[in-house]
Amino acid sequence: MASTSRLAKVRARLDLPTVRRASGLLEGRHRSIYSGHGQDFDEMALYQIGDDVSDIDWKATASTGHPVIRRFVRDSNLAMVLAVDTGRNMAATAPDGSRKSDLALFAAEVICYLARNRGDTVALVAGDDERIVQIPARGGSSHMEMLLRRAEAMFDLEAPRSDLNRVFDRILTWFTRRSLVVVITDEARPEPVHEMALKRLRTRHEVMVVQIGDRLPTDDPNEVIDDVDTPLDIPEFLRSRKDLVEEATEYALRRRGDAAALLRRRGVEAVTADSEDQLIDAMIDILRRQKRVHR
Repeated sequence: MASTSRLAKVRARLDLPTVRRASGLLEGRHRSIYSGHGQDFDEMALYQIGDDVSDIDWKATASTGHPVIRRFVRDSNLAMVLAVDTGRNMAATAPDGSRKSDLALFAAEVICYLARNRGDTVALVAGDDERIVQIPARGGSSHMEMLLRRAEAMFDLEAPRSDLNRVFDRILTWFTRRSLVVVITDEARPEPVHEMALKRLRTRHEVMVVQIGDRLPTDDPNEVIDDVDTPLDIPEFLRSRKDLVEEATEYALRRRGDAAALLRRRGVEAVTADSEDQLIDAMIDILRRQKRVHR
């Protein structure tokens, strides 16, 4: 069925241990986002391996002689927001030769798949210099399929330039409930012009960033690769020059480093993915780091 094709495909591309590992890491986020759990007390129960030790009731444990925890009923599911950069830079080429938009969509599909399995809701804010699309947070496969199709339709080499500030500002004005915001952009962003908006976003929400890597114009002397942000026409003999290759590589590393330093200053976890396989490992890693930081 078309309504389940995307989530079915992403499930087929993830092995079961990976799904369990990612879902388990995401599970712990509920306690970090809602201070004091945001839950109503339900019952006392014997401690089981895997339970949060902070839930142990020490008085009850002392009186019974066995570890006892307080169980709660969650009063609401976790709200997730996909914040997608749809500037023309996202339709360019990734280091593995695939389209950056395909990697970006795969990252969004993984988030939606995990959220659907947990019964969480997902919203979308996607935009660039001229366009902005927002879809309210809901759960279920049909909603998430529609959300992914809307994002996919916005990726194009003829799209307007990137403008993350418009995306951040829309989230800040639209979402009052504390949420997990997953920003999907490229390796050059966020930039200094985005820092203040990111700072405001970070004070209201949990934020993680998935950056999609760029293929360098010098990666293959026989292949013409344009810079869609600042269009360049580089002759073949220049693309094959060793000094130009080294300069382009240094520039790319410096650009990544600048973005990484900005994110560290704002306490935002981020990963950069250059291929689909790397993206899976990177997203698992970022969820693990987030869980450790907020535990």
